[in-house]
Amino acid sequence: MVFDWSPVLLSLKLATTTTLVLLVVGTPVAWWLARTRHWSKQPIATVVALPLVLPPTVLGFYLLIMLGPKGPVGHFTQAIGLGTLPFTFPGLVVASVFYSFPFVVQPLQNAFEVIGDRPLEVAATLRASMWDRFWSVAVPLARPGFLTASVLAFAHTIGEFGVVLMVGGNIPGETKVLSVAIYDHVETLEYEQAHWLAGGMVVFSFLVLLTLYLVNSRQQRTFTL
Repeated sequence: MVFDWSPVLLSLKLATTTTLVLLVVGTPVAWWLARTRHWSKQPIATVVALPLVLPPTVLGFYLLIMLGPKGPVGHFTQAIGLGTLPFTFPGLVVASVFYSFPFVVQPLQNAFEVIGDRPLEVAATLRASMWDRFWSVAVPLARPGFLTASVLAFAHTIGEFGVVLMVGGNIPGETKVLSVAIYDHVETLEYEQAHWLAGGMVVFSFLVLLTLYLVNSRQQRTFTL
């Protein structure tokens, strides 16, 4: 049996890229949701959480329309010479960012809320600016939340199927990720290859959950002390 590692490597590349983008984009959103009392907080939090309840194919369908040649994003990317994003690796990244957004924002929001106002108020009395309070106080105290968000985003991206299939298709070496490769092997009755990939996913999922439980347990012991 000749094993094709390209879907595995592509999935790791996609998960790493998506996680980094999500941490950059999701951190300010989570901070705002944790600190604001504006009336729009709940509607925006609801929009952020939509991927948790929407079928992946529904999200993938509307992303395909939005990113396609007749969609608003598609018009813009074509106008600046980038072409269209569907059925490309950048398109997979965009779809994955939308699909995994709540898995980063919600853990970070919870971590920021747990900090409370007191540490930030103490830092303010020491003349720390808002920027300094965020980076020197909030971010270090929310480190378990960042770890949880990173692990969840990475694992969720690795396990994507419906969204990546709708937006990326099934192009070997370009958009054929691990979950799509498993589907292909099952369709063609190549159960041995499917077993290897699926078994690897089971082990990976177990390690992800174990890591999260250990992190949460350690965090609870820290707060208890």
